[in-house]
Amino acid sequence: MSDKNRPILVPTDFSPTSEQALLFAAELARKLGNPLTILHVVHDPGGAPGYYAVTGRNKQLRKMEDVATEMLDEFMIRVREKHPKNTALKKAATMLVVGLPVNRILESAEKINARMIIMGSQGRTGLVNALLGTKAQQVVGLAKVPVTIVKSEEPH
Repeated sequence: MSDKNRPILVPTDFSPTSEQALLFAAELARKLGNPLTILHVVHDPGGAPGYYAVTGRNKQLRKMEDVATEMLDEFMIRVREKHPKNTALKKAATMLVVGLPVNRILESAEKINARMIIMGSQGRTGLVNALLGTKAQQVVGLAKVPVTIVKSEEPH
């Protein structure tokens, strides 16, 4: 598979920073001619493994994958509507996996033979991150493909 056919993997948590990373990746994909794959990793909350609490008329628990699929679809619809002329966004594939985010990002990159990973980071610093590392820092350190980190434009 030539580099041009290898997708750019963009992990998202639906945050504004993830959206910034997606837009950066979409522009790069357009220029390089690579497809995009948007990934969301469903991570179990400690209180109710396998379920998200959904608020509404009647608070209920729903399977995490079902809720996450809806969230990913809504995120992509919203981003595509905001950027209707972006052809890379229109053609982007989506992927949903369950597990620990760093592990699943790395496994997904390998599974789809990603050319690179582009992801957002809040850009926080401090002792906690120096000792434990953020998800982005861990992906940079462990990935077998190039990783680009798009820093948040919002003040911390």
